[in-house]
Amino acid sequence: MTKDFDLTRLLAERGAERYDLHTKHLNHQLPRMLHTIGFDRVYERAEGAYFWDADGNDYLDMLAGFGVMGLGRHHPVVRKALHDVLDASLADLTRFDCQPLPGLLAEKLLAHSPHLDRVFFGNSGTEAVETALKFARYATGRPRILYCSHAFHGLTTGSLSVNGEDGFRDGFAPLLPDTAVEMGDLDALERELKRGDVAGFVIEPIQGKGVYAPPPGFLRGAQELLRRHKSLLIVDEVQTGLGRTGDFYAYQHEDGVEPDLICVAKALSGGYVPVGATVGRDWIFKKVYSSMDRVLVHSASFGSNAQAMAAGLAVLSVIEDEQIVANARVTGDLLRTRLAALVDRYELLHEVRGRGLMIGIEFGRPTSIKLRGRWTMLQAARKGLFAQMVVVPLLQKHRILTQVSGDHLEVIKLIPPLTIGEREVERFVDAFTAVMDDAHDGGGLMWDFGRTLVKQAVANR
Repeated sequence: MTKDFDLTRLLAERGAERYDLHTKHLNHQLPRMLHTIGFDRVYERAEGAYFWDADGNDYLDMLAGFGVMGLGRHHPVVRKALHDVLDASLADLTRFDCQPLPGLLAEKLLAHSPHLDRVFFGNSGTEAVETALKFARYATGRPRILYCSHAFHGLTTGSLSVNGEDGFRDGFAPLLPDTAVEMGDLDALERELKRGDVAGFVIEPIQGKGVYAPPPGFLRGAQELLRRHKSLLIVDEVQTGLGRTGDFYAYQHEDGVEPDLICVAKALSGGYVPVGATVGRDWIFKKVYSSMDRVLVHSASFGSNAQAMAAGLAVLSVIEDEQIVANARVTGDLLRTRLAALVDRYELLHEVRGRGLMIGIEFGRPTSIKLRGRWTMLQAARKGLFAQMVVVPLLQKHRILTQVSGDHLEVIKLIPPLTIGEREVERFVDAFTAVMDDAHDGGGLMWDFGRTLVKQAVANR
């Protein structure tokens, strides 16, 4: 007789071993890194935009699981949808039928993408990008994809080939023969297109690494060039989509832009189930799936599974019913305005930028002699250490979780759940102000920790 599996008991018995288990069986550098910066906390539960530890202390989440928790954790509507779909005992993933949930989710997603016609469901953002790359190549009959310097589109081989960060690419060559152009440089884009071998151009409407937006008019100008040269515009909305920037898609901030393919993932399932979607034009899909012999030419074993589809339907329903996009716009404007007002107050604070609830806080070289020496010491060891020095006290002293926005960048990125409001804005701004005050005092624990980071950076060279 099968022994009952009791997950609650297993977690109660073995949960305290979490860091040891990870060190022994998974990525051993992760617990080492978390311990070094004091992030090795034990979170017991989570709801909305907050975590709680075993002592009942609350932590404000300004990271949202790298953006997957768009509605916060354990949204009741999404949670109920998952319970309902499990209780329904559907004949899922038979592979030789057509279940209703994928069609319903595609219909709802396409309602927000009115110039597009069809959807392919995979399991992640990188799969959504891989799908777009394959479809663009097949539909155009051309081999090359253009992308932007410093872009991030995923870490599998195809998506890594259009990843503009060398740190992710090093050691994994040879990659696909794709070409980077500088974001905003229409002349460089046109030079590449004139070679006649470009299938498409993939771009984040706001780059996740550093929170950099293209200059006004660039997306529309790129689209005109691509159409003239019969190449496709692929917009990666994996992090920026579903309301993050104050519009359903971030490309919609620029009038007249209608991508040929859109990549969606992360927040689509509310963080519960891996999911990705590639949304595209009818003619592209019909060219890829041109005959019954090609019906499975591009597919995913877990693509369109019932749990992911049910979660996606619930997420889109919540986005509409609870006016999530409008809240991201209003709350994001409030947060960005409050932070931007501090730029003139703190010499280490260089710029605050972004849209909606995707905000980049950039630090820069101070002017005073007192702080300039300390800044130079950090930069000599490793660029990005000052931003890490800000992230750490935000968690340790103020219980707010944030992240440094990319390797060697002096930028903190805020991508909180889209459900946060004025209370969370006040808490973050108060905490950030306190950390900036400490940094500009020129001494104390913050700069002591900076020396620890310098030693660690030098040791890792």
